[in-house]
Amino acid sequence: MKVLVVGATGTLGRQIVRRALDEGHEVRCMARSAQRAGFLREWGVELVRGNLTQPDTLPPALEGVDAVIDAATARPSESVQTVDWQGKVNLIQATQAAGVKRFIFISILNSEKFPHVPLMNVKRCTEKFLAESGLDYTILQPCGFLQGLIGQYAIPILEKQSIWVMGEAAPTAYMDTQDIAKFAVKALTTPATVNRTFPLAGPRAWGAYEIIRLCERKCGQSSKVSRISLDLLRVIRKVAYFFQWGWNFADRLAFVEVVSGSQPLDAPMEETYSAFGINPEEISTLEDYMQEYFSRIMKKLKELDYDRDKANKKKLPF
Repeated sequence: MKVLVVGATGTLGRQIVRRALDEGHEVRCMARSAQRAGFLREWGVELVRGNLTQPDTLPPALEGVDAVIDAATARPSESVQTVDWQGKVNLIQATQAAGVKRFIFISILNSEKFPHVPLMNVKRCTEKFLAESGLDYTILQPCGFLQGLIGQYAIPILEKQSIWVMGEAAPTAYMDTQDIAKFAVKALTTPATVNRTFPLAGPRAWGAYEIIRLCERKCGQSSKVSRISLDLLRVIRKVAYFFQWGWNFADRLAFVEVVSGSQPLDAPMEETYSAFGINPEEISTLEDYMQEYFSRIMKKLKELDYDRDKANKKKLPF
């Protein structure tokens, strides 16, 4: 099958590309920057220039493909309304016009519960627009990525920096992007997933302090934790809305409120596993993911210390 992957340079998108290639699909990736996406060409994909916010660039990317997997989202400097709403409308309409029927969309779990959060509202509106488009769609709703926890928790502990915990830090069932990619690519050839929406939740939901304690055990170091209240976060967001340059920042803070609240981001997965024919035992756990990460990092640190000691000894005059 020939697949167009949108958002292929992102954390999740590149894993979808890798998985699709490994399963024998022909992959085309649409990118705004050929330089940024150069590594994809080295993997053997076809690269085309395209931009969701420029509708005239989309038809060439869609020509001759059998399916679209959309994992794109706005960068921090970009407008959610422009990229995640108008850009997705452009893509869905262009897909219809190109006669491509299969469309896989990566959304967010519980988007319908937070209409006041711009990103969540846009994701929900896109889900509804896609469902009414007449395309053979599958909507996947992950809770969060394991990969994001490295920068949020693991690296600050190793570098002895503060970890910021916001609000009540809602327990979240994070999933490895490689596993999310497995579901996205499997949907291409699984009729039972057509015109359906599925949650993607990891084996269990983890709270912030549980993750911190896990990281401390895995690396043998203690952490410094700083807490910011949800009320203060809301005040900062309201102030940011007063200034046009702060609108994107305020929208991002609104999303932070979702993961800082007390409502867990989790969902039952029995129906999802059954529809996709995927064994839950194949899904990575946070414990295994962090164990692998810290094992690699601690080994690298020991090698650097060894090389440094070796270099210092060479400088000695005796």
